Amino acid sequence: MTNTNTLFPRHDDDSEILIFQENSVFPLFVFASWGIWRAMATFAELVLSTSRCTCPCRSFTRKPIIRPPLSGLRLVGDTKPLFRSGLGRISVNRRFLTAVARAESDQLGDDDHSKGIDRIHNLQNVEDKQKKASQLKKRVIFGIGIGLPVGCVVLAGGWVFTVALACSVFIGSREYFELVRSRGIAKGMTPPPRYVSRVCSVICALMPILTLYFGNIDILVTSAAFVVAIALLVQRGSPRFAQLSSTMFGLFYCGYLPSFWVKLRCGLAAPAFNTGIGRTWPILLGGQAHWTVGLVATLISFSGVIATDTFAFLGGKTFGRTPLTSISPKKTWEGTIVGLVGCIAITILLSKYLSWPQSLFSSVAFGFLNFFGSVFGDLTESMIKRDAGVKDSGSLIPGHGGILDRVDSYIFTGALAYSFIKTSLKLYGV
Repeated sequence: MTNTNTLFPRHDDDSEILIFQENSVFPLFVFASWGIWRAMATFAELVLSTSRCTCPCRSFTRKPIIRPPLSGLRLVGDTKPLFRSGLGRISVNRRFLTAVARAESDQLGDDDHSKGIDRIHNLQNVEDKQKKASQLKKRVIFGIGIGLPVGCVVLAGGWVFTVALACSVFIGSREYFELVRSRGIAKGMTPPPRYVSRVCSVICALMPILTLYFGNIDILVTSAAFVVAIALLVQRGSPRFAQLSSTMFGLFYCGYLPSFWVKLRCGLAAPAFNTGIGRTWPILLGGQAHWTVGLVATLISFSGVIATDTFAFLGGKTFGRTPLTSISPKKTWEGTIVGLVGCIAITILLSKYLSWPQSLFSSVAFGFLNFFGSVFGDLTESMIKRDAGVKDSGSLIPGHGGILDRVDSYIFTGALAYSFIKTSLKLYGV
């Protein structure tokens, strides 16, 4: 009788080789035939891709399998033969079988594919929400960090308020002229030369200081505009009207309009004797005389602008449906109306607390002007940024953008508030 160990030598170091201890050629032949048939069936199933596996672990379906690209198949394992026989060496590549199994496991149908896509979208939404929450947190932190010093500057008044305003005007004017020189605006016009932009930024920064010293700077502003216009007309090359118009608007927008805050805060020096907080104000800080109509009006105007932005943002997030204008697609009529109501409500509350202005009608009118100036200034800066093709005017303040992004709502408000108090309120509303 032939020794089976001679026909089928044992390989102790190869655990995947089937070793037959009996001389049974027929079972071995059957087993080899079954292996060949199984490999061919699997290969045919992958190539033809006409049906799914009909084994009991899966339900039968007539939907054809969508064959994945070959680049997506990852072949793992080794290439050792599954068994040997006396008829010859029959090997089945386990990499191929593993690839087939993984391809089948990845093809679970359209429903599972859609679930995977939904899962990816959900993850993206979570990431977007986390990013927005982080940005909102940053905005709140830096907003509080900026608001407290600004409140102290407004309370101080005088040269402290004027110099701080002049610094903000200089930075804001530099951002404005950089926007004018940006690719989006410069594509359709010729921007002013850089030396003219720098000179205009200095002129804008000097306007609040000159307003505090002289009170009225109309003649000085007109003279400065005339000199700048002459410089543009005699420049080398071919002067353009776009250079003149953008420069004149920059002097008006970044320099002349902000100077009205100096007139409002420091020019209206009539004491607000009816203000209750003035009676308890420390003498070392100026006493009751420190609380002037200008200080009270500035605080109410600043608070009205903040209320407009805050309530409009919350109202737009909650009720916003109808777009306000194409200039700023995120602004809605619903948010704007909520901002108007919030601004008037805050103005009335502060007027009652500070006892200025005296009448309810004056408080409502003052609140409406603060709201209108805030929205108009915001939309004006949004139009400039939209033409420039940028989201923020700068990156000076993390989470907020540039100076213009923060003070755009205040640029027109100071002029409207000063004009209303000077012309409409008898004795400044005291």
